[in-house]
Amino acid sequence: MCVPICAPTLPEMETMVVRAGSVADIIELRADCLLEQEVPKFVERVGQIISSVAVPVIITFRPAEEGGYRTLTILERKEFWQSMKPSPKVLFDIEYVLTTTEAVIRSSNIVCSNHSFEGVPVDFERRYERLAATPARILKVAVQANDTVDCLPVFRLLERAANEGKKLIALAMGDAGLTTRILGPSRGSYLTYAALEEGSGTAPGQLTVEQLRSLYRIDKINRKTRIFGLVGSPVMHSISPHVHNAGFEAEDVDGVYIPFEVKDLKPFIERMVRPGSRELDWQLGGLSVTAPHKLTVMDHLDWIDDRALEIGAVNTVVIEGDKLLGYNTDVDGFIEPLLTMNALSGNSRAAVIGAGGAANAAVWSLKKTGVDVVLFARNAEKARLLAEKFSLSCEPLEGATFAGFDLVVNATPLGSLGARQQLTPATADQLNGVKLAYDLVYNPSETLFMSEAKAAGCQTLGGMEMLVAQARRQFKLWTGKDAPAEVMHAAALRGLKK
Repeated sequence: MCVPICAPTLPEMETMVVRAGSVADIIELRADCLLEQEVPKFVERVGQIISSVAVPVIITFRPAEEGGYRTLTILERKEFWQSMKPSPKVLFDIEYVLTTTEAVIRSSNIVCSNHSFEGVPVDFERRYERLAATPARILKVAVQANDTVDCLPVFRLLERAANEGKKLIALAMGDAGLTTRILGPSRGSYLTYAALEEGSGTAPGQLTVEQLRSLYRIDKINRKTRIFGLVGSPVMHSISPHVHNAGFEAEDVDGVYIPFEVKDLKPFIERMVRPGSRELDWQLGGLSVTAPHKLTVMDHLDWIDDRALEIGAVNTVVIEGDKLLGYNTDVDGFIEPLLTMNALSGNSRAAVIGAGGAANAAVWSLKKTGVDVVLFARNAEKARLLAEKFSLSCEPLEGATFAGFDLVVNATPLGSLGARQQLTPATADQLNGVKLAYDLVYNPSETLFMSEAKAAGCQTLGGMEMLVAQARRQFKLWTGKDAPAEVMHAAALRGLKK
């Protein structure tokens, strides 16, 4: 694990180096982060900085066009590199363009690198071949991933480099490239990069040391590790990795749970998931499925549980042999907290707001429990289809009043962390007289909907309980083991705080 150090002044850099020395396997000194007047000081003191830590060091002086922090001329870069003194402990990360102009440093410890921030280039393999033709000891390629399938060329290149006896650092940047950062070292990448703390990353999608070591347990991942993950877009806000990885750790499961940023589901299923056609040799065991794929994933499965068929949504995929099996654990996750609270009876009335996959699960669960359900939604056509499917009455959300309902469920994404956080499907005036307001959004822990409900005098229930309850059932489907409920719940709370 390489920790990049990016600071504007030399004293700040030296302070961060000391901190990084206790957690990193390698430290990268980003000289391009320094203010212009600080670079000569760095050149003068670099030997002392290197000797202050026990781990190896990479020195980088990256130009802006390759992802650096400063505009640097060829001459500036040459002068910098020619001032560096070779050392067995030091690697020099030099861009391919510069290494081809002339020998800029007399050292065999060169990392020859190439970066692409516009996606995976069509000549990706050819770029690797050009790097491999240099005398560099280590090669590095980094590309921008826009969808998780963009990780495939990176993994293929790692396989090729291993077969050719080349040392290669290969990764995909951005949220969609996260898989390469977590699985890369176990598949031959010379290293992976990790930020010292939140906000100190030097490339898009870079995780922290704590996340890689504690959350994803990167030091325990190998080629036999079973892979699970969350498929959707967006997914980086999810705390499911905290929940499931804590469960794997507690039950001694050799597994890791990763968020997969997937906009186009079909190529992901065909190229990375389905055993008969996938292009990656990995131990994929199962998937969680979230928006916007809970409905469309059903078209790609070999078998679907009766409950999921009735609901019309799948949130869990189990890979068994060469088959993809679909389940819906949202139904149990949704109803369990309500039953625990004794919040429902045979004559209860519930209003469900929404018409997507979460609303499907909520309506199905409530109907099975004997609750009278009325549907409210912004999308009239989707609401009409859902209402017909479950023989419900359906009313427009705009101007609705929920007085007289025992339960009101927010099954929309309104109020979730991000652009929708300041939105609510119902106000305090609309919720006046309601007994219990149940928000399926779990992040943040108190949404605007819940605040409005409290102002109206309602009891409230957040989505955290549902999240953990449905995750426990996924855990059982994937591993055959009973999930450690308390461990997973505590991990969910920790993840939410972070």
